[in-house]
Amino acid sequence: MPVKPLPSNPNLDHLRYQAKDLLSAHAARDPQVAQRIREFHPRFHRATDAAIFITNLSLADAQLTIARERGFENWARLKRHIEKPTPTDLGLPRHERIEDGTFRCAVDLLDQGNVAGVSAWLLEHPNLVHQHVLFEGADYSRNPTLLEFVAENPVRHGTLPANIVEVTRVILDAGADQDRSALNQTLELVCSGRVPRECGVQRALIDLLCDRGADPNRAMSAALGHAEFEAANTLIARGAQLDLTAAAGMGRIEDARQLLAAASNEDRHRALALASQFGHTGIVRLLLDAGEDPNRYNPAGFHAHSTPLHQAACGHEETVRLLVERGARLDAKDTMWQATPAEWAKHEGQTKIEQYLLALEENR
Repeated sequence: MPVKPLPSNPNLDHLRYQAKDLLSAHAARDPQVAQRIREFHPRFHRATDAAIFITNLSLADAQLTIARERGFENWARLKRHIEKPTPTDLGLPRHERIEDGTFRCAVDLLDQGNVAGVSAWLLEHPNLVHQHVLFEGADYSRNPTLLEFVAENPVRHGTLPANIVEVTRVILDAGADQDRSALNQTLELVCSGRVPRECGVQRALIDLLCDRGADPNRAMSAALGHAEFEAANTLIARGAQLDLTAAAGMGRIEDARQLLAAASNEDRHRALALASQFGHTGIVRLLLDAGEDPNRYNPAGFHAHSTPLHQAACGHEETVRLLVERGARLDAKDTMWQATPAEWAKHEGQTKIEQYLLALEENR
């Protein structure tokens, strides 16, 4: 889930005011605030707008939402970061923010592609493969193990050593393959990252991680949400299920048609988000005909800060027109930048879509 990074000189009082504003907007039943709460407050992850609005939200709930929206585990950690910042600057690459010298050395050896060095270091420090480091203010992978660094996602160097598969095997052999959660998280990062693909190692890493027990189904959404279709096809070859979400993301309309009836509400929601993002208009129509709401914000993990129309406005005119015809709101604003679909189109240089949407706004 994308987070809003703190400014260079964050003000705790301003954040307190934001929490109070969130409470006021909640009382006013603002659907955008319901989406923010659903995305960032763990208690409301699967709640409907109606369920969120009837809840008596406390100031502590609002502050927790604000903190997690900024990439912190809770309000206390956000407050401590602002009042007593650590020497590790958030603007530095992740490996330069690791304070544990032993862990940092392992990451440096990994980045160098030093297979022998990684092997010897892990032999000397056998518990290292089970440790985690914490990155406050991060979008994702906030508490990674060493294994997760092999994905280069988030991007640190923009490249991977040519022998990263061998390095990964050494880390797995040292015991990292006993942590199923870390295995699955690493697979998601490999499948959603551009660097493994650009370096020509994405498929080999997927195969190795799946051979060691990673679940290919867990990484499908991550791959599709980031348009990593080669990774998605590799996951299917490794046994991942082709469900409605996957069919929608890959534009497989006949598969989508057959899978629709048995699909869960969550799968339908995800499918509309992906089909709109990639301009699969026929599948969008199929989902709208089945009752999907074009004005719901996208689900967590699928650009949840935006609506289907925001995503389509980035370059899929036919899909935009269909969504508008079916009642998609032109004035809906995303939760990150407070921009309308027309403004998204402008940002992406989609002049024709922007003009179409603006003309509709003027006539309403």
